[in-house]
Amino acid sequence: MEKNLLQKYIRWLYGLFLGLVGFSILLFFLISIGGLGFMPSFEELENPKTNLATILYSSDHEVLGKYFRENRTNVTYDELNPHVINALISTEDIRFYRHSGIDARGLGRVLFRTIIMGEKSSGGGSTITQQLAKLLFHDPARNLWQRSLQKLKEWVIAVKLERSYTKQEILTMYLNKAPFIYGAYGIESAAHTFFSKPLDSIQVEEAATLIGMLKNPSLYNPIRRPELTQARRNVVLGQMRKAGHIAPEEFDSLKMLPLSINFQRDDHIHGLAPYFREYLRLVLTAEKPERENYASWQEQQFIEDSTAWIEDPLFGWVNKNLQADGTKYDIYKDGLRIYTTIDSRLQQYAEEAMKQHLGEELQPTFFREKKGRPRAPFTKNITREQYESIINRSIRNSDRYRYLREKGIEWDSIMTIFKIPVEMEVFSWKGDIDTIMSPLDSIHYYKSFLRASLLSMDPQSGHVKAYIGGPNYEHFKYDMVSMGKRQVGSTIKPFVYTLAMQEGLTPCDMVPNIPQTFHLPTGKTWTPRNSGSARAGEMVSLKWGLANSNNNITAWILKQFNPEAVVNIIHDLGIESPMDPVPSIVLGVPEFGLDEIVSAYCTYANKGVHVDPLMVTRIEDRFGNVISSFTPRKQEVLSEEAAFLMLNLLEGVVNQGTAIRLRLRYNFEAQIGGKTGTTQNHSDGWFMGVTPNLVSGVWVGGDDRDIHFDNLYYGQGANTALPIWALYMKQVYEDEEIPITPEDTFEEPANFNIDLECPDEHIPANEEQLEGGDTTIYEEEFF
Repeated sequence: MEKNLLQKYIRWLYGLFLGLVGFSILLFFLISIGGLGFMPSFEELENPKTNLATILYSSDHEVLGKYFRENRTNVTYDELNPHVINALISTEDIRFYRHSGIDARGLGRVLFRTIIMGEKSSGGGSTITQQLAKLLFHDPARNLWQRSLQKLKEWVIAVKLERSYTKQEILTMYLNKAPFIYGAYGIESAAHTFFSKPLDSIQVEEAATLIGMLKNPSLYNPIRRPELTQARRNVVLGQMRKAGHIAPEEFDSLKMLPLSINFQRDDHIHGLAPYFREYLRLVLTAEKPERENYASWQEQQFIEDSTAWIEDPLFGWVNKNLQADGTKYDIYKDGLRIYTTIDSRLQQYAEEAMKQHLGEELQPTFFREKKGRPRAPFTKNITREQYESIINRSIRNSDRYRYLREKGIEWDSIMTIFKIPVEMEVFSWKGDIDTIMSPLDSIHYYKSFLRASLLSMDPQSGHVKAYIGGPNYEHFKYDMVSMGKRQVGSTIKPFVYTLAMQEGLTPCDMVPNIPQTFHLPTGKTWTPRNSGSARAGEMVSLKWGLANSNNNITAWILKQFNPEAVVNIIHDLGIESPMDPVPSIVLGVPEFGLDEIVSAYCTYANKGVHVDPLMVTRIEDRFGNVISSFTPRKQEVLSEEAAFLMLNLLEGVVNQGTAIRLRLRYNFEAQIGGKTGTTQNHSDGWFMGVTPNLVSGVWVGGDDRDIHFDNLYYGQGANTALPIWALYMKQVYEDEEIPITPEDTFEEPANFNIDLECPDEHIPANEEQLEGGDTTIYEEEFF
């Protein structure tokens, strides 16, 4: 009887065991075919989807920045740092090379030590392959049942991954997919974010820090919890010692080292060339222009965008090019590689020069001038009505105002809200400041900062080498290189002289320095005035006239031709902005963008051939295949002789004219052509610098035209814009690795025989004599 009972129990236990085995087989079969929810197909296992950041490279092979939803840059196994691999396997899966996706010993440890004995520190049972399965194919579980089912799915997926990929490929996929914090995805991005270096330069203790963070990136945050993160790093180093990857004495020294974090968050605001990166993003993703999408006052912008859509292959690139499957490219996830023309060294020098002059010299001077004045930082001549109109317009243009209006709040209540102090972080040249300030006060505060922009181009290739749209992209997002247009003042005068050179005049032709009167269609007359009286009534050379930015001489040239001819040659030089063919054009009344003016000046250094600015040379897909390449558009608009004569005229501005401080103060000895410019009331300061292999332009001004120096000396372009160019080029010339040197010379045309030694070329000049020489004096009727 007892024997039969024992046999019955055995049969029952055997049946239970077979039932469990059968149930498990059925369960895993259902999981495998997707019967219990999503299960990746073979094709999906072979080609798992991963969002990759698009990377922007400089012409000197540095990473400028990225466009991304997930900041991830894939690396190959050969590019993985051995310290990272050793740290990962030692800590997360010591038997990685000996299992097929599921570690039976690890599961046993979890069952007996973690679950039964309650030792939470005994470690988990997930292999690296299982963790990869979780990252690739799972959304976060909402409850315990979902997580239990996911765990089983991970086992199935892990086994499939082991069959589809080598161990090396699995390690690579996991490290590329692993999420960190601060927007970093993957080990390469993490290395740049937390140590500001590429993965192949990571040291063993840094590798241990990164791998240690993977257990819980938010908890082991080296920025917020450095002590906890260091302790976790030392745990990883201890595991590496146990596995024999580091010696005991090496472990003893490494665990004493500080974290040495060099944090640099990858985002769209910080880093090198943020204005350029944002401009390029807008250009790449531009939609086909439709008139109804533009405001009534954006007619010119619509015309320019429509032209760009047709003629510029980069404008709207993602909407003009399709992938092999017929879908559009996505710069935020397709892992494109965009090779730009920016030189990271020149860009760095330009940003440093702007910060030095604008932040350390010009801005403090501006603050001192405006200190204690009513309605500062605006000019002392502004009326209360003008002042209130500007401030009210700024309020209406703010995001805060639009938000309040959408909630139906009236103007009076909005003004009350704008006067209530709130906590905010504001810009300063010495670093951001946490403060309490009303939104209205913050408007005044930000308007008190002068703005500046710089663009630098290779005149032969059209490659844009440096691009700065403003003083600080985080706080001043308006891009004055390509979005803003200002009156150009005397920087327009070389275009008038260009017409003269093209039509047979020469720099040494002598003309009378007397006022020129124009008869207007209204029946009135207009006579442009000079800001000084140097050599009034004498015969002077054209070279002297441009060097001293003399309005009489520019007006004399215009009289020999006509305003329509000047407008035509300006358009030929590549400037698309509209301008009226009126006599006042010679004083720089039109508004141009800095990018237009720099491109036009490049024509002189390129032997009369105009070249459009080029910012990207090629685009590759994530596999390195070139999918688009770009070349500059060129057009001969001047004779080589006329272009060379213009270079000689521009050199005169530096050697004896309004830019002579380049010689006297900054001690430049190289061949340099230039032109300063200062508009009415010193609202805009300009400087254009031309060298044989680099043409650069600088603009300085306020957020509004009524924000400017009231003192002529401080407000003229020779003091506001020229020093930025000078500080920039000093560094460029000093860098021996950059192929731009003081020995570069302008190439004389073949068979050139024009005498360029003018009789008045060596008249002594100094900065004081030239003060305000390029200041434009406008007549009221031309506004």
